[in-house]
Amino acid sequence: MINILKHAVGIVAIAALSGCVSLPRGAAVESEILKSADDVDADFAIYPVTRSFLPSVAQWPRTGEPHRQWIAGSRGSDEQVIRAGDTIDLQIWDSGENSLLTSTEQRVANMQAIRVSTSGTIFVPYVGKVNIAGRTPDSARQAIQRSLEAIVPSAQVQLSLIEGRRNSVDLVGGVSQPGSYPMPDQNYTVLSLIADAGGVRDALNNPQVTLLRGGSIYGTSVETLFENPALDTRLRGGDKVIIEKDDRYFLSLGATGKEALHLFTRDKVTALDALSIIGGVNDARADPKGILILREYPADAVRPGVRGPRQTRVVFTLDLTTSDGLFSARKFDIYSGDLVLATESPITNARTILGLVGSVFGVANTLNNSTN
Repeated sequence: MINILKHAVGIVAIAALSGCVSLPRGAAVESEILKSADDVDADFAIYPVTRSFLPSVAQWPRTGEPHRQWIAGSRGSDEQVIRAGDTIDLQIWDSGENSLLTSTEQRVANMQAIRVSTSGTIFVPYVGKVNIAGRTPDSARQAIQRSLEAIVPSAQVQLSLIEGRRNSVDLVGGVSQPGSYPMPDQNYTVLSLIADAGGVRDALNNPQVTLLRGGSIYGTSVETLFENPALDTRLRGGDKVIIEKDDRYFLSLGATGKEALHLFTRDKVTALDALSIIGGVNDARADPKGILILREYPADAVRPGVRGPRQTRVVFTLDLTTSDGLFSARKFDIYSGDLVLATESPITNARTILGLVGSVFGVANTLNNSTN
């Protein structure tokens, strides 16, 4: 009687479990997510990531981050150049007996804190306005001395420069010593500025460089400047440089090694990099043929064909059981905001059912043993 009861309980349990709409699990099976892709009104498109597909997706618009250009490096003068807003200190030496600028007891005339006007000139007594903007300090000194020679033939001029706003740059955040830095010459670059400020803070994740110049914004990363010295752009007076952490991210869900938000640790993160960052996939649960990358494009990016996706919502599928799938995953770029989803293996459901049925039979065996 007990054996009949045990088998009856097992049959009922299997039937009940088979009729369940869903079993406890951490992610969907791939077929559940993609089942409506062939519908006429489907609002997403599916693209397997293969070697033949990579050239096409490389031409699609990037998502999740602003597209900023950068300015290539160039060579400038090793001299300082005087700009409007700079401050000039003059010392005029005159040994003449009847000097207009000095006395018998004091043979030098000190003219301190002369500000270069917006028109690029300074005022010198008995001479008037002298245009010195755009000149090097030595060239400006010679121009002032020549202007004085008509009234003070023996005059000798010394000039020192204090850079103003148009001859300095601002470095904002991300370094040991942020602040305003005068430009020592016309070859002052972004990396030189960062070095003068004590370098980038170690705790900053993949530090990004933003350059504000006039009404334009340019961007790159410190890593890029290190690897490509030709991109170490030359600064101009009035530039503002911001060093900040890379706030791009991607998400991992499902049968992954870790379900979390992950920051980009470098400029470029591929699908294979992302799988390594999240700790791979769960060996006991994940379907290696069902790794999905979900991405949403703006409406203006929809261009069916080579230049864009068919829908704004796109699911890229990865098959990690083939060599083409693995090599292609290594060349497929992850964008900020992407979701990396490891789907559940269909075998997981069967294991769950068998485990539950096994527990039911275990209960029946316990009852059988207790009656004996």
